[in-house]
Amino acid sequence: MKRLENKVAVITGAADGIGKAGAELLAKNGAQIIIWDLNDEKGNETAAKINKEGGKALFMKVNTAAFDQVENAVAEVINTYNQIDILINNAGITRDATLLKMTREQWDQVIDVNLTGVFNCTKCVAPHMVANKSGKIINTSSVVALYGNFGQTNYVAAKAGLIGMTKTWARELGRKGVNVNAVAPGFIATGMVMKMPENVLDAMKSKVPVQRLGKPEDIANAYLFLSSNESSYVNGAVISVDGGMTV
Repeated sequence: MKRLENKVAVITGAADGIGKAGAELLAKNGAQIIIWDLNDEKGNETAAKINKEGGKALFMKVNTAAFDQVENAVAEVINTYNQIDILINNAGITRDATLLKMTREQWDQVIDVNLTGVFNCTKCVAPHMVANKSGKIINTSSVVALYGNFGQTNYVAAKAGLIGMTKTWARELGRKGVNVNAVAPGFIATGMVMKMPENVLDAMKSKVPVQRLGKPEDIANAYLFLSSNESSYVNGAVISVDGGMTV
């Protein structure tokens, strides 16, 4: 039997990048994948690719920052599959600027998606996990939440907030059979990152002890572990997948 056989996994922001890698890996391990994203084209492409390769995936257009949309999406998934076993809060955006140049709109956009969106999804999904006395919630933080980053007040605040919520929810939900953990990626070679100038990429690599950027699959492997029964005694943890940047 595959590691996630008969499990239903909701993954936000899984149309592309790290979320896509996570969706593909969990699907290969038997999970029914539900992709929540705003990108119709890429979301449907990812779902189609998973299905073509023998997995099971469905795309739903959901704005996680909108509570009513999340609430309706959860109801639809429960109505169709009767359960949600895994929630990976992977969706995130950046609107970088230094404090003195950052607009209120840039602040609000990032907080709405990266922090409030995670609250919305977990608030709506958790009751179903509690009812089943079983569930895995994984929040995607960032290595910058642990040491800050120039020009990312909004992003760092949101990702640091996720760590606090992870530890709080681990205390609240752990006794009810639900494990809550966070993954803190370092510099990951997503399509967006690889469009940066070569000298910038080299500078990023030089800061990493293993001297390379991470791959989306590196984060997906952490998602798989935390989604599986093998992590049943891991709760409230923040797993840094960063090549040693935080050493």
